[in-house]
Amino acid sequence: MFLKHFRDGQSQGSEIYEEGKYMKGIHKVLEMEGEWLDVDARDVFDYDVELYGKMVRYPLEVLAIFDIVLMDIVSLIQPLFEKHVQVRIFNLKSSTTMRSLNPSDIEKMVSLKGMIIRCSSIIPEIREAVFKCTVCGYFSDPVVVDRGRIGEPTSCLKQECLAKNSMSLVHNRCRFADKQIVRLQETPDEIPDGGTPHTVSLLMHDKLVDAGKPGDRIEVTGIFRAMSVRVGPTQRTVKSLFKTYVDCLHIKKTDTSRMSAEDPMELDSCNGSRRIEEDFQFDEAKIQQLKELSKQPDIYDILTRSLAPNIWELDDVKRGLLCQLFGGNALKLVSGASFRGDINILLVGDPGTSKSQLLQYIHKLSPRGIYTSGRGSSAVGLTAYVSKDPETGETVLESGALVLSDRGICCVDEFDKMSENARSMLHEVMEQQTVSIAKAGIIASLNARTSVLACANPIGSRYNPRLSVIDNIHLPPTLLSRFDLIYLILDKADEQTDRHLAKHIVSLHFENPESTLHDVLDIATLTAYVSYARKHIHPQLSDEAAEELTRGYVEMRRRGNFPGSSKKVITATPRQMESLIRLSEALARIRFSELVEKHDVTEAFRLLEVAMQQSATDHSTGTIDMDLITTGVSASERMRRENLASAARNLITEKMQLEGPSRRLPEVCKYAICNFFKIFI
Repeated sequence: MFLKHFRDGQSQGSEIYEEGKYMKGIHKVLEMEGEWLDVDARDVFDYDVELYGKMVRYPLEVLAIFDIVLMDIVSLIQPLFEKHVQVRIFNLKSSTTMRSLNPSDIEKMVSLKGMIIRCSSIIPEIREAVFKCTVCGYFSDPVVVDRGRIGEPTSCLKQECLAKNSMSLVHNRCRFADKQIVRLQETPDEIPDGGTPHTVSLLMHDKLVDAGKPGDRIEVTGIFRAMSVRVGPTQRTVKSLFKTYVDCLHIKKTDTSRMSAEDPMELDSCNGSRRIEEDFQFDEAKIQQLKELSKQPDIYDILTRSLAPNIWELDDVKRGLLCQLFGGNALKLVSGASFRGDINILLVGDPGTSKSQLLQYIHKLSPRGIYTSGRGSSAVGLTAYVSKDPETGETVLESGALVLSDRGICCVDEFDKMSENARSMLHEVMEQQTVSIAKAGIIASLNARTSVLACANPIGSRYNPRLSVIDNIHLPPTLLSRFDLIYLILDKADEQTDRHLAKHIVSLHFENPESTLHDVLDIATLTAYVSYARKHIHPQLSDEAAEELTRGYVEMRRRGNFPGSSKKVITATPRQMESLIRLSEALARIRFSELVEKHDVTEAFRLLEVAMQQSATDHSTGTIDMDLITTGVSASERMRRENLASAARNLITEKMQLEGPSRRLPEVCKYAICNFFKIFI
């Protein structure tokens, strides 16, 4: 009655002869030749509260009846349909936390939320066994596995033979099913004060295998079960030790405040069927609303204002972070060379300039975002580490923060306090976007296609404008040059600015109608907008944009040539060219445009120059010098050092003539330094 007659709230007032919600679903399954029908538990509750209660309390018995009834209806509609269609229940009325699971929940249906931290390899599980007599060659009928046990015949079933203990298992005639063990961990918001996260094992079967990847936040509906375990392999008696797990029925991605990540498996999979139900189901009305929003001429400014509206100003920094959220196109050439599409950003500045607040906001908004602190991160914790699997006892590779945030953004706070060993791991990740591991007999290359957003405090907690960025935060130049944008957020004393900032902070602590922000998108709309752009918009460079990029890059290089002097300063490198292309593509995505136009390139140059003017300006000459970031020493400083060395060498050579009077080395050095200061100062 439920399957035939249930109608959702939208179709309650329609004609009585209209087909029910789940009858439509059954017809769709038959058309697509699917293997399951998703049933919303809240619909069961609305239709019959008693049926919902029995389903939650006695899921094994009730779900078996559900499957029988569903197959009866399927056979009436299409008698020749061969596949077995199952019912998958999801969206229970109440969700349980891992800490509140207790013995009274065993053999009941539960709903859990958490993050996948480990997936085992696919394990073949036997469902039907066939035995063969080794004496006469007789094959038995298929024996169905009952609760993990196989009833092996003790003697041959052929009346002419009846040989004792002669039956052996024939593997190629047995029927197997896929099984996978997944470890689910509590999300940080469910952990009590001072507690550590709990974990629970999930058992995935058939089509649910490989449905989630480590790092996914999911909601699982399943049956909480327990099985007895032996204390030791030598002890035959089973003591009162039980191991609990959840037998999965349905998986759904959760956390709608996050963007849906681009899934590479969509392109690579052969069957093309998605096994996880996405929260972002873009219907026609929603797509039309987002497209109307993208046509607004000031959409770039609206999105900038909507990004962390509680943080005052820092508009250029927010524009850079917005480009990081949208990202560029990853390019793979026929020759095998690949170019990353992810944008890396570093925020450097004085304490109290809301760097960590921006980091936390991006972490909550980004897909598969991982937040880590430099002091609490080790090299293996960032990349991957080897451990022993408690289920199988094998040596397995556990994913670290950078691998878990694949196709997302990894936020690293206190970047300057990270150990040298941990920081060296980032070189490969930030350019090649892989993590290479060779330890404990495991040699692997893991994907880490992640954008890195890092923030660092200068030495002494106050930025010294007379020193370079390298000297201020003690980062190696090879790592610093891998960041597309480096922003300096400085705390400058200005009465008018301080007054505006103070008013803004005070207004956040009480309801002030005058201070309410207008033309700001809510978090759900912003998330949907960015998710749709990342998934469906893949802009390409137009001819005009390509010419502007070439012209602008040559112009940037020309700034390093000083007229009438042989001195040349590197003001841009090929890495800046790639950064400009990524920024231009991100800006085109903001407008939902499939073509990068000239004004996108112009804005990309402006964003890059704003960041470079702050971080790569040589204060002695007032010009941009990329040597400050790539080598840590500006061209003028290098020339000054060379002049000092040559002047000292000439003076020492002059004073130490052959057959001249003997002199002490300290005297010669003192004389050389005094003369140097007379010459240069």
